[in-house]
Amino acid sequence: MYSPTPLSAARARVTPCSDAEPGGLESSLLQLVHDHHHSSLRLRELTEKKKEEAIRNAARVSDLLVDAVNGGVQECFVNEKRIELEIRTLAVTIARFMKQTDHWLAASHALNTALKEIGDFENWMKTMEFDCKSVVAAIHNIHQE
Repeated sequence: MYSPTPLSAARARVTPCSDAEPGGLESSLLQLVHDHHHSSLRLRELTEKKKEEAIRNAARVSDLLVDAVNGGVQECFVNEKRIELEIRTLAVTIARFMKQTDHWLAASHALNTALKEIGDFENWMKTMEFDCKSVVAAIHNIHQE
């Protein structure tokens, strides 16, 4: 897209003047300077607008890039929090199972001890029975003599 520069537009508006016109050359030069000044101002305004637009676009691109990066970071953060919550829950469950296992171990130890005591009691009863039979046999032998 071609647009003539303000300076070329100003040059196109300058009309040739003859030396016969009083102040014609001077007024043409003044007109040329005036047109150049206005075209410079328009060009400066246009440049400033384009600069502001470029800054807005750069800020928008920057915001989009930050959002894109932060989206992944935020997802990782949410996942990390979920994992930490699961770890805490698992730690509580493990602690509960450890207590339950300790209770089972204590109960099985008590049962084992009781079984040993029953075995010891049974052995003691057999010994007592044998001793009683020996005493009865001795008394029976003494009584028959």
